[in-house]
Amino acid sequence: MNNIGEEIKNRRKELQISQQDIADLAGIGINTLVAIERGTGNPSLKTLTAVLDALGFELHCQPRKLNNIPTIN
Repeated sequence: MNNIGEEIKNRRKELQISQQDIADLAGIGINTLVAIERGTGNPSLKTLTAVLDALGFELHCQPRKLNNIPTIN
């Protein structure tokens, strides 16, 4: 499974859009986008959502199965 940065990079290339254009559309700096694509960035949810919106992605959040949640003893 690809990480989110790889998915973003693949989608951007599929759409033939430059990093600068996506950064501009998302309202972020190009260095931020480069870091996200490389997997070295730690974007806020707001930044990540802006990038995903610019690329036509939807972000879904769902709870894990209860057996995967750590317990506190």
